Amino acid sequence: MARKQRTSKETKELFRDPSGQPHLFEKSYQEELEAKAKKQVECLGMTFENDEARRAYFLEKLKEKLKDPEFRKIEGFPIGSDEDILALSDPPYYTACPNPFIEDFIRCYGKPYDSNVLYSKEALAVDVAFGKTSNTITNAHPYHTKVPPEAVQSFVRHYLGNEGIVLDCFCGIGMTGVGANFHNIQNDANVASVLCDISPISTFATYNYNSKSDLKVLSTLLKEICNAFEIRIEEKFTTAHNG
Repeated sequence: MARKQRTSKETKELFRDPSGQPHLFEKSYQEELEAKAKKQVECLGMTFENDEARRAYFLEKLKEKLKDPEFRKIEGFPIGSDEDILALSDPPYYTACPNPFIEDFIRCYGKPYDSNVLYSKEALAVDVAFGKTSNTITNAHPYHTKVPPEAVQSFVRHYLGNEGIVLDCFCGIGMTGVGANFHNIQNDANVASVLCDISPISTFATYNYNSKSDLKVLSTLLKEICNAFEIRIEEKFTTAHNG
């Protein structure tokens, strides 16, 4: 194919100006992320100076826990070094090993059982008409037991309403959490999810499906990757001609 004429970028710059001079009217995505990183965050009832401080605090707690021989005896504990487990983890939300913060998470987002409060729900018996390619999320990564998150959303709405915790001990790549997040967004609810699986790659995908991302930055990063890939392979599929 003939070499294509590159068009000018319509999106804002991904990184700050190498000269160090700030733009007068528009910040780069990098500068926006740096500004967000300086904001205070709350996690499990504690307030941290920023998200990096939160992660550093809980990484240190996880590092201490990994030294406990009994902790490593938990069935299904991954075969890996402490350094690799810590590098992959983003505690307390995600750990690449059994999560020692689940009790704190439930204490923060759940509530004790009260026998004086009546909880009664009829079994949900409805036809679920969602396929495994119902949206871009279910299309993103193939998985042999992938469940449409819209189907999970129906159960979350029926059994939990606006608050509570949903537990999925065989979460695969996290569609239960995605369904709960759909429910939260559409109903201004506050349902939390505890998602577990014995497969490290499954929980890693689950974390990325259910963690917050800056869509603008993610979109720009993907475009940069595609552009870089195109530059590498373009010359292998072009021909020198004038017509």
